[in-house]
Amino acid sequence: MNLLIVSGLSGSGKTIALQALEDLGYYCIDNLPIGMLPAFAEQIARSTDVVYDKYAVGIDARNLAPTLREFPDILADMRAKQIDTQVFYLIADDVTLIKRFSETRRKHPLTSTDLPLNEAIVCERAFLEPIASRADLTIDTSHTTVHQLRELIRARTESAIGGSMSILLESFGFKHGIPIDANFVFDVRCVTNPFWVKELRQATGKEQPVIDYLESHEDVKDMYTDLKAFIFKWLPHFEQEKRSYMTIAIGCTGGYHRSVYYTEKLAGELRELGKNVLVRHRELS
Repeated sequence: MNLLIVSGLSGSGKTIALQALEDLGYYCIDNLPIGMLPAFAEQIARSTDVVYDKYAVGIDARNLAPTLREFPDILADMRAKQIDTQVFYLIADDVTLIKRFSETRRKHPLTSTDLPLNEAIVCERAFLEPIASRADLTIDTSHTTVHQLRELIRARTESAIGGSMSILLESFGFKHGIPIDANFVFDVRCVTNPFWVKELRQATGKEQPVIDYLESHEDVKDMYTDLKAFIFKWLPHFEQEKRSYMTIAIGCTGGYHRSVYYTEKLAGELRELGKNVLVRHRELS
C-alpha cells in the first residue's frame, strides 16, 4: 500500500496533480483535514481491498495553521508504523501565481477584504512550511503547462516504483529563471557557446552538428569531466539515504545548446549504469 500526500501553494497545480494520479489508478481524496490523516492511513493499511493499493490525499492551506504545524509529527508517526508515505509539494513563483489567479478569476482561499492576493500568497507559504520542509519531491510549476505537469507527475510516480531513486536531469536557461525545485544547480555558461556560430544558432544540444562543435573544445570536455565526477561520486551517498527523488538542473544562457548537451550526455551514462533517469529540457518543451 502506498500513500501519497499532495500539497502546495494555491494555483501551483495541486488539483491537476491529483487528477493525474487518479488517472494512474490512485484513490484520491482532496482537502482531507490533517486531524483525520492518521485514522485514514491506518484504515487503508488494514484494508484488504484488491481494487486500490495506491492512495493520494490533497492537503492545503484550507486546513487551519495550528493543525498544519502538527503535520511533521503525524508524518513521522505514520512512517514509524510502516505506512509507506511520500509527500509531493508543488510551488510556483509569485508572479506566476498572481497571473494564474487573474486569468482564472478564482479566489485565493486566504484572501479577504483585509488581505490582498500578494499578501495571501506570502501567508500561505508560511502556513504550509511544515509540509514543504518534509517534502520528498518539490515540483516548480512556474514554467510548466497543465499537460507538462500531468506528464511529469506520471513519469516521477512511475519511475519511483521498484525502490530505486528517480533522478530527473533538467536543462534550463538562466535568462528564464533558475529552477527552485532542484537539489543541485550547475552553471555551464562559462564554456564555449554555439549560439555565436550562425549555422548552429537555431539548432539544439540534441543535434549532431552542435554536439560535434562542443566536443571539439577542451573547455567543454573539461567541464563535463568535472560534472560527471561530482555527480557520480555523490549520487551513491544520496541513494544510501533511501531517497526516492533527486533533481539535477544544468543551465546555460538560453537553455538550448550547452545545458541540453550536458544533460543528454550525463543521462546516457547514468542509464548505462542502470540508474533510473528522466530527462526534461525546460526551454525546449
